Amino acid sequence: MTKLAIQTLGTPQERALEASRQVALVVGASLVVALCAHITIPLMPLTPVPLTVQNLGVLLVGLLLGSRRGFAALVLYLAEGAVGLPVFSPGPGGILQLLGPTGGFLLAYPFVAFLAGYIVERGAKSFARAAVAGLLAEILLFAGGLTGLYLYTHSLARAAYFGLYWFIAAEVMKVMFAAAIATRWGRGAVRSTVEQ
Repeated sequence: MTKLAIQTLGTPQERALEASRQVALVVGASLVVALCAHITIPLMPLTPVPLTVQNLGVLLVGLLLGSRRGFAALVLYLAEGAVGLPVFSPGPGGILQLLGPTGGFLLAYPFVAFLAGYIVERGAKSFARAAVAGLLAEILLFAGGLTGLYLYTHSLARAAYFGLYWFIAAEVMKVMFAAAIATRWGRGAVRSTVEQ
């Protein structure tokens, strides 16, 4: 729908303005996730994976911007981090962070945002749909994260210990919080940006 909206705008200036708005949304969303990444509670020595608000940011980006823009925002976020910008949660940063214990989570982010946005786009905007979208996106996130931890530890039990058990309650709260924000915000000013 966004592409159609850009095409139906009359003048080249209107099309350029709409394209600029879309780019600003994607860049802004990547920066929101970067800010959320720095709200963290380290759980060392129990696990090298910190408890962070970053996942909430990823869910919100997908739920509010939709599948395509959410995916683009998180690819941009990973590119920002890969070149060394301080957008990841505390750690070595750069490519090393993508190859470390949290790399599986980070690399799953674009797909998590895409899935959350895709599910929300395919039906009536409601808290239940947003919560289901968030829950399924979290399952995808943890599948990616635990796969990365398995490659890092060579043990499924250690991967689950490091990357799952400590986080379940917090992730359920993040899903509910993201669904509530997306539902509330989606009914107002952002509705036009959620529908692609």
